[in-house]
Amino acid sequence: MLERIPLRERRDLLIAWLAISIAFTLAFMWGRRVELAVFVLYFVLSFVTVGVAFVLHELAHKFSAMRYGYWAEFQKDNVMLLVAVVMAALVGIVFAAPGATYIYGNVNRAENGRISAAGPITNLLLCIPFAILMLFGGGLIGIVGLVGLRVNAMIATFNMLPVGVLDGRKVLSWNPAAFAMLMAASLGVLIWSLF
Repeated sequence: MLERIPLRERRDLLIAWLAISIAFTLAFMWGRRVELAVFVLYFVLSFVTVGVAFVLHELAHKFSAMRYGYWAEFQKDNVMLLVAVVMAALVGIVFAAPGATYIYGNVNRAENGRISAAGPITNLLLCIPFAILMLFGGGLIGIVGLVGLRVNAMIATFNMLPVGVLDGRKVLSWNPAAFAMLMAASLGVLIWSLF
């Protein structure tokens, strides 16, 4: 499997993973007094939870496209990575669009919709083990569960917005019922994670 992820793509995934981990760390700490130990704790928490959510989301797109016979690669967007970190630092909000998985080939609407749905579906599936950790873990494990649940729900919901190049627009174009189900599930889990 690793041989299907070229070195440049691995590098882009790692850089994007680090940048959005920093952005989420800054957002979690926004309005709080900065202490090194707390920053490190939030960074490790973000690195683990955001890393799993982000990398598996993008790889779901990649391998779903490959299942249809297309080549696909993640490419980071340096401007959007900078925007994510700066917005998190200034206003405590993460606008995470660190890049995209590009599909090479003549993809039809149905294939594009299914490939696009693979990312948010992966995030929703990842909510299950994080919710279990949150509900039954207690202490630091419970916090990891809560953060993982929230991050996956945020990524799924954000990506399901039916605008621009986001997954939601392509899913809606392919199948409005699938779009409605995925958006409702993503938003429902996000709201639940906030309470």
